[in-house]
Amino acid sequence: MKIGNREISFRNLLLVAVGLVVCVTSAWLAPFFLTGAPGDGMVKVRKGSSVETVRDSLQSAVGVTFGNRVARLLSLTGADMSGRHGAFKVSKGDSPFTVMRRLRSGQPSGIRFTFNNIRTKQEWAERVGNTFMMSSNEMLAALNDTAVCAKYGKNTNTIVAMLLPDSYEFYWDLTPEQLLDRLHEYYNKFWTEERVGKAHALGLTPEQVATIASIVEEETAKAEERGMVARLYLNRVAQHMPLQADPTVKFAIGDFGIRRITREMLSTPSPYNTYRNPGLPPGPIRLAEKATIDMVLNAPEHDYIYMCAKSDFSGYHSFSSSYAEHMANAHRYQNALNARGIK
Repeated sequence: MKIGNREISFRNLLLVAVGLVVCVTSAWLAPFFLTGAPGDGMVKVRKGSSVETVRDSLQSAVGVTFGNRVARLLSLTGADMSGRHGAFKVSKGDSPFTVMRRLRSGQPSGIRFTFNNIRTKQEWAERVGNTFMMSSNEMLAALNDTAVCAKYGKNTNTIVAMLLPDSYEFYWDLTPEQLLDRLHEYYNKFWTEERVGKAHALGLTPEQVATIASIVEEETAKAEERGMVARLYLNRVAQHMPLQADPTVKFAIGDFGIRRITREMLSTPSPYNTYRNPGLPPGPIRLAEKATIDMVLNAPEHDYIYMCAKSDFSGYHSFSSSYAEHMANAHRYQNALNARGIK
């Protein structure tokens, strides 16, 4: 073939055509191999998912454009996602092709689960439901199941003693009992022979130590006071005195925002109300921190059996051994509440 004064062979035309195809194909494929994820994310795939539902999770985790590219590759490769489930980590810079392969055949990633400052089983179950594939209702049902609790040597009140606030790493798709199994392992590791021995020396079980620790945490936000508060309650337990702990009244009422306990509140009917019931409440009133549990086990010796918030509202307490001194402290605090109009 001649064009002007030049002769172009069929072979040259073929090479040009192939080059054009390669260029077009490379340009089309480049975003799938060269484009990196814009940031870190966790793609959560439920059992029975389709490519379309996985695409929604991808878009939520790593953005619409990048998510669509991964989903398109899943479709083009005929991926069947119905048998896959778990959380899959996407790191910044991963290509859509890399993520596609991970979703199709890679191992699920563990996710970090951190919890603290939690008072009730309901709060903890909600935290679980917001983190894992299971629902909060499923988790709460397990915590309220006597057979499940008995598996760990607990009942529905003491099961919260096993939930030690910390940071853990678990798989996203585990069941409520699988989660409790893992937490029970950590609980047993924490309660070493030495700690159990210290609890027994106090005449307490680990669950009872956790119960006292939970009251201590509600009594004071000052870490430097917690050992003294712990010993105060240990002194009361040893002398068979009622605990008369205000936080147990708040727990019984279900309102931790109460700023002033009234006489009427002290009569609230509940096994957790330590003004009406002798001894310890039936279980912790919050998820006690490991550090506070150790403060109970190693509480410094003193003979205080009374405490009252200081009238300067500093968050600290006045401790006393005599009732007369305690009443003087209480009157000062009550007058301060009145002066501030706190009812």
